Amino acid sequence: MTDAGDTPQRPRPLEGVRVLDLTRVLSGPHCTRMLCDLGAEVIKVEPPDGDSTRFANPRVNSMASYFVQQNAGKRNVSLDMSTPTGKELLLSMAEHCDVLVENFRPGVTDRMGIGYEAVSARNPTIIYASISGYGQTGPWVHRRAYAPVVGAEAGSTQLQGDARGGHYANDPMSHADVYTGMECASAILAALFQRERTGRGERIDVAMAQTMLYVNEHVHDLLWDGPVQPDWIRSYQPGDYPVLTAANGRTAIMAGHPAERGTFDRFVHAMGKPELFHDPRFADVVLRLQHFPELMEAMQAWASTMPDTDAIEHAMAEQGIATGTLRTVRDVCDTDWAEARQVTVRVSDRGGGTMRIPNAPWRFAGSEVGVRGEARYRGEDNHAVLRDLLGLDDERLQQLDAEGVLTSRVPVTP
Repeated sequence: MTDAGDTPQRPRPLEGVRVLDLTRVLSGPHCTRMLCDLGAEVIKVEPPDGDSTRFANPRVNSMASYFVQQNAGKRNVSLDMSTPTGKELLLSMAEHCDVLVENFRPGVTDRMGIGYEAVSARNPTIIYASISGYGQTGPWVHRRAYAPVVGAEAGSTQLQGDARGGHYANDPMSHADVYTGMECASAILAALFQRERTGRGERIDVAMAQTMLYVNEHVHDLLWDGPVQPDWIRSYQPGDYPVLTAANGRTAIMAGHPAERGTFDRFVHAMGKPELFHDPRFADVVLRLQHFPELMEAMQAWASTMPDTDAIEHAMAEQGIATGTLRTVRDVCDTDWAEARQVTVRVSDRGGGTMRIPNAPWRFAGSEVGVRGEARYRGEDNHAVLRDLLGLDDERLQQLDAEGVLTSRVPVTP
């Protein structure tokens, strides 16, 4: 584990890139957290009522851990963009930024006067990225969308439910949000590279529903209308991979379909059960699929003789089959592997203590990457940012405070 307050010894890949972050909750904040962890200066702009994740639990010192995980290291401005002065301040800030990211519903930023046309008129080289449920165009453009809804519409909830015997439920992880944030960050990096060659800005439109199809490795199979050879496993089918319990009660999961040609042989050799080669129920792929429950019963009977999941993994590894132990998040974050890889990082809870959040997964040989700094209170950097970017003096900043254009919720220091 590392400390987000550690001073980096090397430069960061996106140093010098400034991002204006108008996003909230998860898809946009995860995108801009990635850019922040890569070294960009990210300025999160919140309305007076704040990002709703600030009110999530658990929290301490008015800092919600959910908010901290997605926003550590970003500067924070709280601006009432519904006022003419607030809108003008936002547009002026955009003149000094390389990237703007927003995840309002399509059309909202245009009505606010801070849409792509308005911003690019002030800064033609800006990369303006929009995340939405179904995109900025098309017949579904105005539909409300959150990750559970998009999962249902994009087919992933159906697939998961089918694999669980027809029990359909929301996934506890908001895949549509996080995947879309990652795809948006990738597009922003490509646009920044393109701008180096062309000098032009770019308009990026990323839809959550399209992202969920893009990251679904089985779409090709689900859209296939032609014949399929019966002695092949369609699209690998990882949902059928073995989940086995060792003698000590721990569970192991293997990567490989035990009915597949060749893979079946590996499992049989790993288990030391050559008699399965002569079992007529398992003579070929078609028969193994027909008798799949019996095949899994035979594998579980073998697993029950193994003392623990390490023993299962060792036996499988000798045949080139990857195996993992079923763990909780806390389990894996407390392993020696997690310690060696600095998988988690401690960030300030703004009250003298710390909280643990996941670190960025990248490692650069010659550059510093990962979480840095702390999460900020709403509007904590109002004066510093507007002084740095726009050169506003104390008198003007105090006037904006008095007018309610700038607001903040910073704990009072005794």
